[in-house]
Amino acid sequence: MLNIFARASVSRVTDPVGAWLVRRGLTPNAVTVLGTVGTVVAALWFIPRGQLFAGAALVAAFVLFDLLDGAMARARGGGTRYGAVLDASCDRIADGALFGAIAWWAFGAGEHGLAAATMVSLVGAQVTSYVKARAEASGLSADGGLAERAERFIFALVGVGLHGLGVPFVLPVALYVLAVLVVVTVAQRLVAVRRSAKEIGA
Repeated sequence: MLNIFARASVSRVTDPVGAWLVRRGLTPNAVTVLGTVGTVVAALWFIPRGQLFAGAALVAAFVLFDLLDGAMARARGGGTRYGAVLDASCDRIADGALFGAIAWWAFGAGEHGLAAATMVSLVGAQVTSYVKARAEASGLSADGGLAERAERFIFALVGVGLHGLGVPFVLPVALYVLAVLVVVTVAQRLVAVRRSAKEIGA
């Protein structure tokens, strides 16, 4: 949902940075891979060890690379098909690392309810992306939903980061609400696919 409302505002900031990086010889694919590796390392190193604020802050920093690679692609006149596949694949890897790391920490801390909510969010995130990809491969549409990737990361990182600073209750609220929103989003995507199929008689 945030993607719809925030894209233009974010682009005004990221497009000049992306153009500057392109002029320095970097490629969008390199930035995509760098951001993903950084996200995976930061999530899996800090969060399971209980260093929640550091992990959340570093993951948030590396997630910004996902904004820059798109800006760089636009600066080069548009992305490539390979770049689109690479970006989507790296997004799924980063999602898995973040939510897997949170679940790992939660199990280790004896917070089995939080671990379960995190796993629901992880599986739901993968299914949400799969439904869209499979629909588009079939010539159908499956956009939108309450908890797309931006919302999932905001809920998770804010909850983890504030919990790491000692703020009470924020992490359970964030993870339980996110689990519900992700399930709703999967349902919304499936409804959108059904509507799209009816419109074209498929």
